[in-house]
Amino acid sequence: MNKELMLALDLLEKEKQISRDVLFEAIENSLITACKNHFGKSDNVKVEINKETCDFEVYAEKEVVEEVEDPVLQISLEDARKIKAKYKLGDIVKVDIKSKEFGRIAAQNARNVITQKIREEERSVVYNIYYEKEHDIVTGIVQRYIGNNISIDLGKADAILAESEQVKGENLRPTERVKLYIVEVKNTSKGPRILVSRTHPELVKRLFESEVAEIQDGTVEIKSIAREAGSRTKIAVWSNNPNVDAVGACVGMNGARVNAIVEELRGEKIDVINWDENPGNLIQNALSPAKIVNVFADPDERTAKVVVPDYQLSLAIGKEGQNARLAARLTGYKIDIKSETQAKDAYGFRLEDYLDDEDYDEYDDYEEGEFEDAPTEEEE
Repeated sequence: MNKELMLALDLLEKEKQISRDVLFEAIENSLITACKNHFGKSDNVKVEINKETCDFEVYAEKEVVEEVEDPVLQISLEDARKIKAKYKLGDIVKVDIKSKEFGRIAAQNARNVITQKIREEERSVVYNIYYEKEHDIVTGIVQRYIGNNISIDLGKADAILAESEQVKGENLRPTERVKLYIVEVKNTSKGPRILVSRTHPELVKRLFESEVAEIQDGTVEIKSIAREAGSRTKIAVWSNNPNVDAVGACVGMNGARVNAIVEELRGEKIDVINWDENPGNLIQNALSPAKIVNVFADPDERTAKVVVPDYQLSLAIGKEGQNARLAARLTGYKIDIKSETQAKDAYGFRLEDYLDDEDYDEYDDYEEGEFEDAPTEEEE
């Protein structure tokens, strides 16, 4: 071992974040392994390394005997006293291993084992870095397509964006920077296998957490999220401070905050609604922008019947049922939506069951045509 090795260890510690102690341990083990391969045994072999100079000493501990039967484990009294005159039978003597052949073998073996250990430690360091980021977002650079999957450069490691985790219609090009959600980090013999996603609902949640200061400090909470990647997301938020508007904080001044997230998601629509502990109110919020006559929710069965004005039915259901589907996922309720006409025609329907005192005024306004200019699904 020499000065060059010491410099190499310093470099590895700084650049690869591999502990010098770990490397010294690998060197010691490699030298002991070399002894075993060369002499057939290594139980009595010891290695001492000067961690300041990287000089090392390899020696065998041998018992002083009158007649040597195993030269690997034993030494004669005569030979022992050549090392130190005070030795007597039964003593343990340190015998330096200085064979030229062993020196060559040891050097090669040490290089191989050290190289392997360095690779293992590098993989371990990288694994730990990204394991700590599991279920968080990272920024990566698109490298290339591998079949239908995409290889993403995360800086210290590559990640796989599987076809199932790609947004339909989103064309990612090589060298493009993109934000991703780390779904899972697996430790394999070839290094960490990092699986990332562009479709996971948590990606949207993490983007809001990074964009909205009120979420970061705990003033605003994200209570629920439902997503159909590339098309639309609904997110329910709650404020722990009555003076802070949760929806307003997430949308930002002139929509700046939510628009930044929409841009990152390549135009995906995002509905931010107020969370409400009352399931009826929550479902009504979740079905926005549709107007609702009333909601009858059954918390035990997790079902809800919703009545909407006739002209709002298509908006409440949404294109291909998307609005209702996302509302159901967001609230955790199975939602049955009917227009007033459909509800009236249903067996046993009574409008009074769906209206409370405050609703009658709104219903009267609807009957008088006040809501004629309300948005339709096409205008949404």
